[in-house]
Amino acid sequence: MAPSPPLRLAAGLLELLYPPRCAFCAQVLPPGSPALGICPDCGAALPRTGASSVSQIGDRFSLCLSPLFYQGLAAQSIRRYKFSGKACYHQAYGPLLRSCLSHHLGEPPDLVTWAPLHRWRRYRRGYDQAQLLAREAGSLWAQEPVRLLEKIRSTRPQSSLSAEQRRQNVRGVYRLVPQCPSLDGKRILLVDDVITTGSTLSACAAVLTSAGAEDVVCLTLARAGAEDC
Repeated sequence: MAPSPPLRLAAGLLELLYPPRCAFCAQVLPPGSPALGICPDCGAALPRTGASSVSQIGDRFSLCLSPLFYQGLAAQSIRRYKFSGKACYHQAYGPLLRSCLSHHLGEPPDLVTWAPLHRWRRYRRGYDQAQLLAREAGSLWAQEPVRLLEKIRSTRPQSSLSAEQRRQNVRGVYRLVPQCPSLDGKRILLVDDVITTGSTLSACAAVLTSAGAEDVVCLTLARAGAEDC
């Protein structure tokens, strides 16, 4: 059903007052661009991974897919998404995530979940950025993400630590949620925003596989920059 004239008018006024902006360069989108999308210039300039860099393996997970490198426009956008309240950016990231999955994952997972924030950090931020990305990813198969993990203590930001410090920082901080569904024999898609050393995803995957999951595959929006690979 088409929106009524008053609703179309209200939507037009909102767009006039708050024009949609590109999630990567933050400039107002040209007329006709999808709201909260990607402008043509950024669409052409994003630091996309290629056939040899879109996937990597890790400890306790079999595969991690990432459509972008964490550099340039992508890094700037993700930092705003995480630290500047730009929760709406997940809508622009969604097509990148789903395209990556549809081209490289094959069979859909049994469950989709995410690497959770500690409850206090989520409260201060107002949202869990990985959960929003998991919703976008799961929509490829009309799957709603399932909360399987919880973070039992707050940790130092991983971005400020060395590889060994990252591993120590997340050791023992994740566990299954109470009344977690059975994971026996399940293939699970675990979603996060960025992978650098893989320590966070490995810590989460270890909990899932120890609970009976047959396989954990991961998806992040971005991975360490090409110069770090």
